[in-house]
Amino acid sequence: MSNIPNELSYTKEHEWVAGLDDGLTVTVGITAYAADALGDVVYVQLPEVGSTVEGGDSIGEVESTKSVSEIYTPVGGEVVEVNQAVVDDPSLVNSDPYGEGWMFRVRMEGDTEDLLSAEEYAALTSGES
Repeated sequence: MSNIPNELSYTKEHEWVAGLDDGLTVTVGITAYAADALGDVVYVQLPEVGSTVEGGDSIGEVESTKSVSEIYTPVGGEVVEVNQAVVDDPSLVNSDPYGEGWMFRVRMEGDTEDLLSAEEYAALTSGES
């Protein structure tokens, strides 16, 4: 898939992370690859603002016409914001996964050593890893 923004970091579970270089609060969403694999997203459940999460935790789910998939948080910390627009209009996950389709923001604590670069994620999704 050619639509893998270079400025983001990624997980093997197909989430993306933005803002690692900007400070402690990062934005998390699912990748276009995941959105395409899911098909038409019809429901999104997100964590509660104020909840504390650990990297790798399942913190919500995305339901599509094909299946239900868990959302994992790539980083630990406190959830400081959720995207109500994506809860109200789950199709944003498909139409703009790296923009309006973001999921939640976390005030990050801990490391990010398990995150992949855009190049590493491209290799993973093309089966080269």
